[in-house]
Amino acid sequence: MRFPGRRKLKHYFPVSQPKPVLPTSEVQPDKDTYIVGLDETIVDVVANVSDQFLETFNIQKGLSNLVDPETASAIYSELTAQQCISDHFAGGTIGNTIHNYSVLADDKSVLLGVMSANITLGSPAYHYICHTSSKVDMNHLQGVAGDIGRGITLITPDGERTFAIAPGDMDELDTDHIPENIIAGAAALVTCAYPLRHQGKPIKQAMVTALQYAHQHHVPTVLTLGTKHLVEEHREELLELIKNYVNVLAMNELEAEALTGFADPLLAAEAMLEYVDIVLLTAGPDGMYLCGHTDDDFKRETTNPIKSGGLADFNRWEFSRPMLREACKQPIKVFSHIDPYMGGPEKIRNTNGAGDGALSALLHDISANHFHKETIPNSSKHSAPFLAYSSFAQICKYSNRVSYEILAHNASRLSRGLPEREDSLEEAYWER
Repeated sequence: MRFPGRRKLKHYFPVSQPKPVLPTSEVQPDKDTYIVGLDETIVDVVANVSDQFLETFNIQKGLSNLVDPETASAIYSELTAQQCISDHFAGGTIGNTIHNYSVLADDKSVLLGVMSANITLGSPAYHYICHTSSKVDMNHLQGVAGDIGRGITLITPDGERTFAIAPGDMDELDTDHIPENIIAGAAALVTCAYPLRHQGKPIKQAMVTALQYAHQHHVPTVLTLGTKHLVEEHREELLELIKNYVNVLAMNELEAEALTGFADPLLAAEAMLEYVDIVLLTAGPDGMYLCGHTDDDFKRETTNPIKSGGLADFNRWEFSRPMLREACKQPIKVFSHIDPYMGGPEKIRNTNGAGDGALSALLHDISANHFHKETIPNSSKHSAPFLAYSSFAQICKYSNRVSYEILAHNASRLSRGLPEREDSLEEAYWER
């Protein structure tokens, strides 16, 4: 389109150039770098309550409690009457993780699960979509006649979080809605252990099918554990699932102890490295651990102070990059630990989502490695089949920073990406 008269720009719409292709929200496996998450789609209702409130409704503190629709409605009505509800958020540990990933990476991810076929204002499905990044591709969700799940997060004065879960139709995801081609083209598949609770529901087989597809196509698989109670109840089944399909295991110190019997997070992580390639273990005020394998030929010694705990000098090789154990000629175990960023927030009102944030940072690094390898395959960064772009120590820093952001803002999800320049660092840092 040409315009008359003298103008600084010759054409406002250059007619000689090909028209740009408009970006699409739907993932294209042959073109995009993305991760896939399978989850029980659920909305979190966040409320601050007393310990007496939990006792009134026979809710076990600190655990994930399944409640029937009638009890859930009674709890919600009481919370409304007492004006305890602070907000509605899209929830689910995997929903949180892939949302955070898309915010951090400013790139696409795919959500597998169910969604109400008819969405009304104020419904759980409405809140879920409103609070999820537009970069999350929801085109592969399975439509259901009823509601998605509703999880009521009850926060007591000590900061402990307790869940009352009303499932709705969130466990009706079937294997027909697990797209093999989407999983085959992903940088990683991430899911959680919660579907194991629902032996008679189709979502359990859907999760196993997704893991099988990823395994067949050599896509890194990531599993998060639900709660200590869930791990204790399904320990043998979990260990079998982990052994057969899982590359990266994410858990907190309580779940780790239930799974391995070790109260020391370092020893628990070491035990699980017999099953998986990477362990991400969050340990509350003690910080977090990232542990895994690398090849002896590619190990790199740290310049940070050497630490000892349950294992002597455990962080010696933390500047190494993660690798699949089967890809190593001579695998060695690598351990890295980091204290909470800046000592942690002054006051933690809610720990919900901190672990999901840490995992999203790890997934971002894994997908960055996938993207870089596809784009520049001959780079020295790919002299060996590394699983992630950065070192164990660097990923630890990144995961730690994302967790802090979530804790500091008292929210289960990121509302924005991390700042490009940290106020906590001196100007001299940025001038290097």
